[in-house]
Amino acid sequence: MTNLLVFREQLKKFYSKYELYLTPFFKFLLTLVTLIMINSSIGYMSELKKAPVVLVLALMCSVLPMNCIVLVAAGVTLGHLYKFSMECALVALVVFLLLFILYLRFSAKDTIAVLLTPLCFMLKIPYVVPIAMGLVGTPVSAVSVASGAIVYYTVSYMVGSAPVLNTFEEDGALEKFRYVIDGILGNRAMYVTLAAFVAAVIVVYFIRRLSVDYAWTIAMVTGALLEVLVLLFGDLMYNTNLSVAGLIIGSLLSVVLAKILEFFVFNVDYSRTEYVQFEDDEYYYYVKAIPKNTVAAPQKRVKTIRVPEKAVREQERDR
Repeated sequence: MTNLLVFREQLKKFYSKYELYLTPFFKFLLTLVTLIMINSSIGYMSELKKAPVVLVLALMCSVLPMNCIVLVAAGVTLGHLYKFSMECALVALVVFLLLFILYLRFSAKDTIAVLLTPLCFMLKIPYVVPIAMGLVGTPVSAVSVASGAIVYYTVSYMVGSAPVLNTFEEDGALEKFRYVIDGILGNRAMYVTLAAFVAAVIVVYFIRRLSVDYAWTIAMVTGALLEVLVLLFGDLMYNTNLSVAGLIIGSLLSVVLAKILEFFVFNVDYSRTEYVQFEDDEYYYYVKAIPKNTVAAPQKRVKTIRVPEKAVREQERDR
């Protein structure tokens, strides 16, 4: 455990020292992974899949605010959908605009949740995002998580409906609009997932703020169990074709990833908890103090040994 704490302190010190360079690098990496995942899952417009285009967009986003990554990802997605079907692109544009307005109004600082939620869906571990945002965010972070989930289900439905949409006549734009909109609005799996994610964010947030010992661990386990129960109940009620094995494995993995997040964000020693009581003219104060788990990173010391000049001259004479 001590070695891990030393590693954490060294990592924090390294990041603070090179933050000017590491922050753009991580933004570049996030944009690059996002665009690669979009191109691999949709990929109708070959021009957007070219390596120079992807690299230029990633480099551009590395020096721009985080919200620009969301705009670039939305633009690339719309480009692919337009190449496939103009009707799908228009519907997606309306959905993106509504979500972007809602996201800017309530949780503009949670850009990372909007990006990571669809990516985690593609990686089959979407359950970690609501737990993580409940730990480090606020209840309104549920808006960002829900927005990311809606984007994933919307695009996934359009891509999955490609064989059916290709059977429509060229002048059947109205029928395509109706088919796409009805499919998105009637996606019960999306509604069940949104309910599970929103509930998990809110429950995890309030539990981790309690003054009980191991509140963060209790919060993440409760959030994972809540997601499992809501999704299983929704599957029984609406037959959402949920993979039970994938749900259980994904939830367990989400708890493990959340524990790693806790180690870097909120690592405390409950065995050394202290209770303090004091008062002023108007109030009595009861304070619970929990010390953080910290260790001093070892410092390298370089010791210079000076050889007397007389000894050096004697060695040269002996040679």
